[in-house]
Amino acid sequence: MQSVLDILEKKISSVMAEVTGQGGCPALVKPATDPRFGDYQVNGVMPLAKQLKTNPRKLAEQIVAKLVETSSIEHQVSSIEVAGPGFINLRLKPEFVAENFLQVSKDPARLGIEKTEKPKTIVVDFSGPNIAKQMHVGHLRSTIIGDCICRLLEFEGHTVIRQNHIGDWGTHFGMLICYFFQKFPDASIEKLGPSIGVVSGISVADMNIPDMEAFYREAKKIYDSDTAFASKSREYVVKLQSGDPKICAIWQFIRSQSLYYSYDLYHKLNVTLSEKHVRGESEYNNDLPEIVKELKKKGLAVESEGAICVFPEGFKDKEGKPLPVLVQKSDEAYLYATTDLAAIRYRVGELKADEIIYVTDARQSLHFDMVFAVAEKAGWAKREMLHHVTFGSVLGENGKPLKTRSGENVKLKELLDEAVERARKIVNEKNPVLTKDEKDRIAKAVGIGAVKYADYSNNRTSDYIFSFNKMLAMEGNTAPYMQYAYARVKSINRKGGERGIDVEKEMAGLKAVSLTEPSELDLAKHLIRYGEAVEAALADYRPNYLTSYLYDLAQKFSTFYNDCPVLDADPDKRPTRLLLCDLTARTIKHGLSELLGIEVVDEM
Repeated sequence: MQSVLDILEKKISSVMAEVTGQGGCPALVKPATDPRFGDYQVNGVMPLAKQLKTNPRKLAEQIVAKLVETSSIEHQVSSIEVAGPGFINLRLKPEFVAENFLQVSKDPARLGIEKTEKPKTIVVDFSGPNIAKQMHVGHLRSTIIGDCICRLLEFEGHTVIRQNHIGDWGTHFGMLICYFFQKFPDASIEKLGPSIGVVSGISVADMNIPDMEAFYREAKKIYDSDTAFASKSREYVVKLQSGDPKICAIWQFIRSQSLYYSYDLYHKLNVTLSEKHVRGESEYNNDLPEIVKELKKKGLAVESEGAICVFPEGFKDKEGKPLPVLVQKSDEAYLYATTDLAAIRYRVGELKADEIIYVTDARQSLHFDMVFAVAEKAGWAKREMLHHVTFGSVLGENGKPLKTRSGENVKLKELLDEAVERARKIVNEKNPVLTKDEKDRIAKAVGIGAVKYADYSNNRTSDYIFSFNKMLAMEGNTAPYMQYAYARVKSINRKGGERGIDVEKEMAGLKAVSLTEPSELDLAKHLIRYGEAVEAALADYRPNYLTSYLYDLAQKFSTFYNDCPVLDADPDKRPTRLLLCDLTARTIKHGLSELLGIEVVDEM
C-alpha cells in the first residue's frame, strides 16, 4: 500500500499543476512539526509562488479551493486550511486512519511498506578492518552504519552486494612474514594447508596467533632495530608480490588469523558481514598497472616530479595550485587511490553496480571526491552512481576522540565486553529471579544494543560523546528503553492468556476498528507512518530518523496504555486495543531487529 504522504503528495501536486498551468509542481508534503495545527503540511506553495511571482497566500487559497471543489483528498482529509504566508495544513480523517491501520496490521512481513518499483544493484563498501591489528572504536561507525544501510536497501527491494575492503596488502606483510618464521620456525605448507582461507575454527594450535596486534608490535620493534631482519623482510615483500607459494601461504594464514577476530566481533554486533564479502586490496594488485596504463592512454595521467598523477578539474590547494591524485609513486609503488579506482572499475564492470556507497569517516571526503572525479573522467563510472556516506567521531566524556588512559585507541572487543557486563549488573538488580541463561541473553541484547542504538540515534555526520551511563539508561531515547517498551507490550498477550482471553482470536476476528479515544487515534496515526520513517532514513542514509520514529512510537504507546484499558476494556473496544498493542510490538521489533540489527527480548 502507498504511504499516506505519497498519496497526498501525488494528489495535491496534481491540483497545483492544474491551478497554475505549470508542470512539475511538487507539493512538498511533510509531517506537521506541531500536531496542534494538523497531521501534514504542504510546503511547496511558497517556492512555486516565488517562481510565478505571485502572492503565496493567495495561491495557497486557490489551491485549497480547488482541492475542496474537486474532492481530491476528501477521503483522506477532514480539514484543510491555509496558514501563515502560504502553508497548507491537513488533518487526517479518523476513518481513513482506521482503514489504513487495519491494512497495515494485515501485512506482517512488510507492515504496509511497498517495495521499490525500480530495484537496483547497489554495492556497499564498509567496515574495512586492518589486517594484523585489532578492530578499535574507530571501526564501529563504518561497520554498523554500513550494515544498517544494507538492511534498509534490501528491505526496499534492491540487490545489495556487501564489500569488506580490507587492508591486506603492502610492504608491512614482509615484516610480518619474517617475524612469523622466527615465531614458528618449523612451519610448513602441509601444516598451514588446512588453515588457508579459514576464518573460524582454526585447528593448528601451535601456530595460533592469540593477539594479532601484539604480533604486529613485536614484529615492528624488531624491524626498526635489526637491519638484517629489515633486509629479510624486504626480500619477503618481493617474494610475496611475485607469488611465491610458501610466502603466499603464510600471508594467507596471517590474513585468516586476523579476520577470525573480526568475524567474532561482527557476530557480537549482529552485523551481516561474512567471509564471502571480503575483497581486500590484494584482490586488485594485478589490476593496478593496467589502471595506470589506461589513465595514461586516455591522456589523464601525467608525470609530475617522478610520480604519475591525475589532476581532476576543480580541486586546488590553498595557494590555488591544482591538487593531484597520485596513482603511482616515483619508486613505482601504487597508492590507495589506485586501488580505489581499480575497485570502482571492478564493481561497475564485473558486479554490474548501479550505485556504489562508501561508508567512511568525514576525513576521507576529499580523497573520495577526487577519486570519483577521476573515475568519471576515465569513463569507469558516472559521478551520480558514487556516494560517500560520512560520519563523525566517537568522543570520550572529555570531548576528545575516545582513547584509553595510555592514549591508545579503545579496542572494540573490550568496549563491547564492558557494555555487556554493565548490562548484566542492571539485569541482576532489576530482575534477580531470572535464570543465568536468561540474564546472559538479556545482558548481551541490552549491552550490544545500547552501543549500537546510541550511535544510530545521533546524526551520523556529527561527533558524539560515548557514555555508558547514558546509553544504558532505562529512560530517554536509548536501546534499553526501547527494548523495555517492546517487552512491556508483549507482556499484555501473556497476561491475557493467564486470564483466559484468546488474544489472537479476538484480533483475527476484527473486521473494522474504532478509534474513539484521542490517544488511540494518535497511536494509530503514528503506526501507519512507519513507511515514511523508513523512507526518510533511506533518503540520506540517516538511521537517526528511524530511531526518532521508534522512540516517538514508544512514547505514544505509553500515553495510550495509561489512558485506555486494554485487557479490562469493554468487549467491543478490546479487539481494537489489542491490535494497537500488537502492531506496536511488531513495528518496534521490525525497526530494531530487522533494520537496525538490535535484538529484542520478550522479558526484561
